[in-house]
Order: sequence, then C-alpha cells, then structure tokens
Amino acid sequence: MFGKKNKTVESPIRVETIIGKGTSINGDLYCKGSIRIEGKIEGGEVVAAGDVFVGQGGQILANVKGRNVIIAGDIRGDVDAKEKLEIVPTGSLIGDIKIATLVIEDGAIFKGKSESRKGNEIPTAAATKEEKEDNPAKN
Repeated sequence: MFGKKNKTVESPIRVETIIGKGTSINGDLYCKGSIRIEGKIEGGEVVAAGDVFVGQGGQILANVKGRNVIIAGDIRGDVDAKEKLEIVPTGSLIGDIKIATLVIEDGAIFKGKSESRKGNEIPTAAATKEEKEDNPAKN
C-alpha cells in the first residue's frame, strides 16, 4: 500500500452500503446511495442511485446500473453507467455497456459492445425501486 503506485479503488464520496468479503447475495439489489461490493452478487440486477464500486475481490453476476461504475473486481453482465464507467487494471467486465464516459486502464479486461450516450441523456431503466414506489404514476 505504501511506496508502490498500485491503484486501488477508493471511494471519493460517501458509500452508504458495503457488501463485505464472504457475503453472497442472490437476487436484485436496490440502493438509494452509493454501494461498494467486496462479496458476490448474482441474479437479477444491481441498481444504485449513486456510484457502484466493485472491489478486487468483488464479483457481480448480474446487470448493473448506477451513476458511476468503478470496477476492480469482476462483472459478468450489462452495465449502464449514467456518467462514467472505469475499469482499473485488476478489473474485468464481460457484458455490454451504455455510458457517457469510458476509462479502461492497461491490464483491464472488457468484452462486449458499447453504446455512448450524450452527457445529459437519462438512462432508460435506471429508476431505482424507491423512485418507482415514490411515484406510482411512473409504474
């Protein structure tokens, strides 16, 4: 950690939810804020109103939607990042992406199709479960 310039995923903003190492979730996951995943999530989708951080030990076998998505672990599914998708050298993404900004660092793995969105375009299905519950007219 000290002395080397190995890049680690640090959350510059507050992370409200953490899925720790050794934790496994099967099913959909909806988060009002930002989430950090060090464990395993599979099935359905992971939707965050804020940012999604996937740590080096983190694994997601589901579709992911969030404002910014930073991957140091592994995602096997489609990613819809409203603003930026970043895959660091230890990260791997197998799936299609829809993004405004894309950063893939040397050593990172990405296999899939990409679709760019304009900076002000809103993701079509990125409403969280809470947003749907708060505004029944959208259902």
